[in-house]
Amino acid sequence: MDSFINEDFLLTTHISRQLYHEIAENLPVIDFHNHLDPRKLAENHKFVDLAELWIHADPYKHRVMRIAGIDEEMITGVGISGKERYDTWASIFTRTIGNPLFHWSCLELKRFFGIDEILNRENAGEIWKVCNDILRQPGWGMLDILKKCRVEMLCTSDDLLADFTWHREASLQPQNIIVKPSLRADSVISFTTPSFKDFVSQLAELSGMKIKCLEDYLNAIDIRLNLFSDAGCEYADHSLDAGFRFVPVSSGEASSLFGKLLQTGEISPAETVKLQSYVLLFMGRCYARRNWNMQLHIGAKRDTNTQLRTRLGPAGGYAAIGSACDVNSLVCFLDTLNEEDSLPRTILYTLNPADNAVFATLTGSYSGSGILGKVQFGPAWWYNDHLEGMTQQLQSLSSYGLLSCFVGMTTDSRSVLSFSRHEYFRRVLCRFIGEKVVGGEFPSDMTLLGDIVRDICYRNCKNWRK
Repeated sequence: MDSFINEDFLLTTHISRQLYHEIAENLPVIDFHNHLDPRKLAENHKFVDLAELWIHADPYKHRVMRIAGIDEEMITGVGISGKERYDTWASIFTRTIGNPLFHWSCLELKRFFGIDEILNRENAGEIWKVCNDILRQPGWGMLDILKKCRVEMLCTSDDLLADFTWHREASLQPQNIIVKPSLRADSVISFTTPSFKDFVSQLAELSGMKIKCLEDYLNAIDIRLNLFSDAGCEYADHSLDAGFRFVPVSSGEASSLFGKLLQTGEISPAETVKLQSYVLLFMGRCYARRNWNMQLHIGAKRDTNTQLRTRLGPAGGYAAIGSACDVNSLVCFLDTLNEEDSLPRTILYTLNPADNAVFATLTGSYSGSGILGKVQFGPAWWYNDHLEGMTQQLQSLSSYGLLSCFVGMTTDSRSVLSFSRHEYFRRVLCRFIGEKVVGGEFPSDMTLLGDIVRDICYRNCKNWRK
């Protein structure tokens, strides 16, 4: 039987094959948003077995195992061995056909372990042995695996209170991969969560100041942002979940609301929106002043399953796609910053495909002299990170913006094996362009098309960052 993941996987035309193999395939990778552990990167962490590498921390796999009827204890139970969890995954893997996990997993087994077979109950034991034997060999730590993916630079996702020691250590390792922090700023505006009081206390301690009012709070944040800049940070990210609203508010009212929050520990939902809006504006101004890039991940519906949230926390693989974005709120936020000449370079991600055209059109609403695509419609994200979703994003960007200015792919992943998705994206991009040529929509000009592929896969991101 022919290998499913062959050299022309997803490449449906002569043009797509030429673009991929001659240009896209060997370009370096810049991954500007992921959730890798910087300490494990610095230590070039070696994985105990395939289960630790491939399954334990992967909510995508956990989600489809639940759909397939697997008991939760086998998926996330602490008493389950790696081999048991792997065997459980193998027992339902063929059921994932049609889901992006099928493509991703087959690509990962092929690319990293040379395995052509489709994982199933019968061959699970042999694949387990082959992969574990490889993982025990020298040259299979986290940084080693990323080097095999041609990673040049990556940005982890880090809380405002994070320590940057491990980023520096990782960047000094012989694999020569630049590891930078990026700010995950959700905790800054999580005013109604039980952990916010502790967050404020830790922020006060790390910034060396007392926080008694909103001005103190913002000054303490600013001190931490300076440390992020010193550590090489270029990106900040906010998760604006389904139902995001932006309501402009005066500094006086915001100060009053923050004072109430510190005193009582409570503010109403409407007051929360106002205070979050004020602090979001402050953060945007801070990013622009530091020449950072702002990422807005919009539209997740996270609180779908109370039982799983209690058991697993907020990132357990049970979230859903939320309703379409409140465009008025998003535009009000961006335009307020723009009016002050404080709009940073911005990447907009949507979890709801209904927002594709809207977000693509917003790339033309804000611009900056000499900046290629100041506002970006970001790569297909999360539940859209598959052949259809990527193609829809590329088509929307082509139709309503400038495909040639796109900064390309990032993994947003917790797994080093997921960096093979850069290959997946590049194949989809070359397929998209090749089919446009065959359909008579794009000219068969390899110089023109090759430059677009180089730009989207590497050069745009490298040049856009600063």
